[in-house]
Amino acid sequence: MDVAADPLSFLRERTSMKWRSYPPDVLPLFVAEMDFPLAEPIQDALVAAVRRSDTGYIAPANGLGAAFSGFAGRRWGWRVDPEQVTSTTDVSVAIVETLRLRIRPGDAVVITPPVYPPFFDLVPEAGGRVVAVPLLSGQAGWNLDLDGLERAFIDGARCVLLCNPHNPVGHPHTVEDLVALAELAARYGVTVISDEVHAPLTYGDAVFTPYLCVSAEAAEHGICVTSASKAWNLAGLKCAVIVTGSERMRGLVSALPVEVGWRTSQFGLIAGIAAWQHGEPWLGGVITALQANRLLLAGLLDAQLPGVGYRQPGAGYLAWLDLRSLGWGDDPALVALERGRVALSPGPKFGLPGLGYARLNFGCSPEVLGEAVSRLAASV
Repeated sequence: MDVAADPLSFLRERTSMKWRSYPPDVLPLFVAEMDFPLAEPIQDALVAAVRRSDTGYIAPANGLGAAFSGFAGRRWGWRVDPEQVTSTTDVSVAIVETLRLRIRPGDAVVITPPVYPPFFDLVPEAGGRVVAVPLLSGQAGWNLDLDGLERAFIDGARCVLLCNPHNPVGHPHTVEDLVALAELAARYGVTVISDEVHAPLTYGDAVFTPYLCVSAEAAEHGICVTSASKAWNLAGLKCAVIVTGSERMRGLVSALPVEVGWRTSQFGLIAGIAAWQHGEPWLGGVITALQANRLLLAGLLDAQLPGVGYRQPGAGYLAWLDLRSLGWGDDPALVALERGRVALSPGPKFGLPGLGYARLNFGCSPEVLGEAVSRLAASV
């Protein structure tokens, strides 16, 4: 089905962070919210819930695990036991709570920058200490630094916080890298917590592989945290899942405080079930629109900002832009906002490899994307 972004005049009536953080003359292409209308099956499910005043606490048996299991099986051939699916508020809460199960205060937790900025805060919130092992970037694309990860494990790191597909570069990690990571995790007794929230937005020319699928070692030492929030634009509804693939990890997650599950939003649960059960036609339309936008962005940059580095992502609607050639300093998002009135995500917040970079959200209309690049080009 065809899915098109809402017009800018209509979008500015929204009250979410994306549309209330800056004045109306700024094009907001920073936070990970898309400009597409909500999928009809989700709208219908939420409206029906309001009409029956279904605004209480979530039920213990609620169908969320079965809905995710069905989607994972259809999408990736991943056989998920619904009994190994636990709900909570959002992916960040899932990360903090699962980390608390595996680390002691001060233990090292590995992250792989440039990476989703909250990772830098979630680790200390759980009592851990961040150890950065940056991604490797080469002509062929991105890879995990397996040697660097092993050194961190030898030095005592207890967990890895993996981002797959990786935000901000949009890279679904290869099976080879994931298998190697799982082997290292098994060897050193490390737990891998894999944030897979962008996975449903993988493009046809890329392959996403769920971490827990790649080997017995991955299932034995891994935990998946994910949500329908990014793919269907449901972040404000607050529902995520923690998924395990072995009895050992299932037993670990069962030790979570009961309130972790009770914090799930009833509306988030209803919307997540509708998305995973009935939202794939809409998702297909969105991916088609995003594929066109990632290609359009490449053409616009080539024509108007040829010195800007951009590698088209394999998943998601986020573009990692190398703006160092423009001479806009370590945080070029400041210049983009001041001169061009375009709000981008500051690269330095993604870690030291982000100096001179910015992240751009192209989950918008082609017209807004074209206007944003024109403004940036005029700012040089």
